[in-house]
Amino acid sequence: MRIGIDARLLGYRQAGIGKYTRQLIEHLVPLATDEQFVVLHSRKDGRSLVDDPHFERRATFTPPHHRLEQWILPLETYRLGFDLLHSPDFIPPFRRNYKSIITVHDLAFLKFPHFVTKDSAHHYGHIDQAVRNTDHIIAVSHSTREDIVALLGADEEKITVIHEAADPIFQPISDETMLAEVRARHSLNLPYIFFLSTIEPRKNLTTLLHAFRQLLDAYPTVRGVTLAIAGEKGWLYEEVFDTIESLRLGDAVRYLGRVPLADLPALLNGATAHVHPSFYEGFGLTPLEAMATGTPTIVSNVSSLPEVVGDAGLQVPPEDVEAWADAIYRMLSDEELRTTLSEKGLKRAAQFSWHKAAQQHLDLYHKIVG
Repeated sequence: MRIGIDARLLGYRQAGIGKYTRQLIEHLVPLATDEQFVVLHSRKDGRSLVDDPHFERRATFTPPHHRLEQWILPLETYRLGFDLLHSPDFIPPFRRNYKSIITVHDLAFLKFPHFVTKDSAHHYGHIDQAVRNTDHIIAVSHSTREDIVALLGADEEKITVIHEAADPIFQPISDETMLAEVRARHSLNLPYIFFLSTIEPRKNLTTLLHAFRQLLDAYPTVRGVTLAIAGEKGWLYEEVFDTIESLRLGDAVRYLGRVPLADLPALLNGATAHVHPSFYEGFGLTPLEAMATGTPTIVSNVSSLPEVVGDAGLQVPPEDVEAWADAIYRMLSDEELRTTLSEKGLKRAAQFSWHKAAQQHLDLYHKIVG
């Protein structure tokens, strides 16, 4: 069986969908037997994700999200002899001579259209046609599956839920010297609360900043704590930095920018707590990464986040500033609570496995090809 996997987006962005695609391909390697995988790369991306005889790297000229993508990509893939193409970035080629599976990570662009750029709206605006056109859909959570059915009218039998998992590098670290070296590299002192994600309106950082200001004003004993923000600057990121200035948070907030993947486990390990106030998530990978390191997490009580976190983290309404301030204070002041949530988080994170997810993907490929 000859299976294509569209990894072109990895040449442009490493977060979110890119993480999913990379982890999937890497964990399919030990499972491949009679299958031949063809990984589609951007021609501008010279890397190979894996070195294995079952995996072939194929450079493509069609950039992801390009306005001519539906014309050029079918021409590029027509002669590759695919039995199936897996499109992790939602939208498959609509004209093709092979079976199709797509992954739908979330439907934020439908539920919160004001949080989406024009380019993204154009690309993901094809989602209705994609859902009708593809042979099968992978949803990364039951919450996303429900959204696909409710918002797009998809047949439930056409959707399989396969949970993501944390990268195996996210685990507890006991080496205090190494933790201190990573903190020093980012000019970060203890104690700190850690936020990790792209800086964009959907992540609801302004509510978190207002809650942090309220926390510092209401509880003088915690004024030495820092809110560390790590992530790329996304769409409309300026509002976040304007809010930091207007609230006079100054050095109490540290923006670390895009942090190398190798440093993230240490930064999570060193945090007193992880916070994720997002309005909506299709899966909620960063809270899972935090739990995998043993770091207690606070998340919004919406979309897929309760499904991922369960009782291993605190859940707060996304727009309730006072509730967020209180939750962070509880984490800072209650060591027993942190210990309990850390233990629960480690057990919860262990239930999600990329080996298991890759096997589920492979089984689905075989089922759809028939």
